[in-house]
Amino acid sequence: MPFPLPTDDREPSRCPSGLYVVATPIGNLEDITLRAIHTLDGVDLIAAEDTRHTRRLLSRYRIDTPLISCHEHNEHHRTPELIAKIQSGAAVALVSDAGTPSVSDPGYRLVCAAVAHRLDIFPIPGVSAVVTALSASGLPTDAFVFLGFAPKKKGKRREWLESLAAESRTLVFYESPRRVAGFLEELRSVMGDRQAVLAREMTKVHEEFMRGSIAHIQKVLAGRPEVKGECTLLVGGAPAADTVSDADLGDLLREALSQPGARISSISKTIARQYRLPRKTVYEMALTIQRETGRTP
Repeated sequence: MPFPLPTDDREPSRCPSGLYVVATPIGNLEDITLRAIHTLDGVDLIAAEDTRHTRRLLSRYRIDTPLISCHEHNEHHRTPELIAKIQSGAAVALVSDAGTPSVSDPGYRLVCAAVAHRLDIFPIPGVSAVVTALSASGLPTDAFVFLGFAPKKKGKRREWLESLAAESRTLVFYESPRRVAGFLEELRSVMGDRQAVLAREMTKVHEEFMRGSIAHIQKVLAGRPEVKGECTLLVGGAPAADTVSDADLGDLLREALSQPGARISSISKTIARQYRLPRKTVYEMALTIQRETGRTP
């Protein structure tokens, strides 16, 4: 049986020409605003990441607006077509499968093109997995960095994580259930065993928030045959760094370099991360010390 519309006495009306960026539920279909329902009912066309997925949402709210696909594989050639429709007076809504379009979802090209053509763009705000997870995480929320999905190649991903190691704000990542265990291991290797939260299946029946150290979350996941549902991972920012003078830094490097099997690259990386110093600066100082002491890199 179709779900009735929430109580609202306004008569449905056609939306003015423009691009409407509409947030939709990330799981529970009741997490949609009245304005989003009226917009989806009042536009001429809905550009959806997956038309089958969006059709289920529209059916729930008795909306029969025509659908057209707009996803990462066709957005490049679909964008001119949608821009032309808006220029001709159409009202077009953009939706992704879940959450807010263009935030780690298709839509960025279309929004940029609408800006370039000076077309009206109307954000219809609503749920976002980033804010949903952050609000219930228990980690600091006064400042955070949303980073989306990590690079797929291992080398680039490692370098990317190292560049984030000194970040003091809460870090928010998206990750697939298949890769999350490996990603947690890389995070702990680069950043240490920080406090973290893994939010899974948010707003759905099996919603879960795993809170604790990265190692604790890894242990929980290791005891399961598989991980299901899209994951939002939050990691506490870097703790306040100790301060160190140039003289003390030199002493630290001399001591570290005197150890058997010492490697200048790993020593420089570790000390730079600990004191939040540019790795290049520490590396160059270590090279100078090696030359002075007659040791080879």
